[in-house]
Amino acid sequence: MPMGAITFDISLAFYFCAMLFALLDLSRSTKILPRLMLMSAYLGFGFHTIYIFYSGFSAGHVPFVNPHQATSFFAWCMFLLFFVLEYRYKLGLLGSFITPFAFAFMFISFLLPAGMSPLPPILRSQWLGVHTIFAFLANAAFAMAAGVGVMYLVQEHYVKSKNLGGLFARLPSLHVLDEINYRLITIGFPMFTVAIISGSIWADDAWGSYISWEPRQVWAIISWLIFGIVLHARFLAGWRGRRAALLTILGFLTIIGAFAGLALLHKGQHVFL
Repeated sequence: MPMGAITFDISLAFYFCAMLFALLDLSRSTKILPRLMLMSAYLGFGFHTIYIFYSGFSAGHVPFVNPHQATSFFAWCMFLLFFVLEYRYKLGLLGSFITPFAFAFMFISFLLPAGMSPLPPILRSQWLGVHTIFAFLANAAFAMAAGVGVMYLVQEHYVKSKNLGGLFARLPSLHVLDEINYRLITIGFPMFTVAIISGSIWADDAWGSYISWEPRQVWAIISWLIFGIVLHARFLAGWRGRRAALLTILGFLTIIGAFAGLALLHKGQHVFL
């Protein structure tokens, strides 16, 4: 079995263990389960990183130019941001919701064909790495912001119903969830902006036009506008909490439509990803 396949399978196994420990932590409040979850996630991330670098070195280009690689790299970006947030905020039970979500993308990658095909001529550009890396990192930040937004709504429900036991006591406060949501958007929005600008320059080099108005480009711009509105409303109108969470979830749903649904319809220039 090739080294790339071995490291991928090992990382998937460790991520699976991290997901199991995370789900068990939902029903059993112990100190050991979060530690086991983090240890398994770190080990999985380490082998996953080796797989990504090995795949890129073997192929001679960035290793996320087909659906298997792209989904795998998206999962890698989500775990990376999860570790950053865990270090900064000590997420506690919130990790039990993020880890299974990230593992799901890794498992989808496992189900997709992993074969390396020659790089299409349209992808042989210096903008490939810039555009895709910033796009994936931004989308991972938005995905996690949407997840945090969902948790905010759940925690708000507990507060309004005065059910202050169980999960409520173990989840971060509404203030912390709102802050994490904001931080993730401030991380994702500039990177998404760079991805759109670099993609437009790449499109001009390839097709002679900065914007071809293909479906995925249109939905990417809509997503960018929604997250821009979230930041604008927060700065000028003081939008926080529930409204910010709902807008964040809406913005991520447009990204799902742009990078998944439209790809299944095989429309536009992005069908190779």
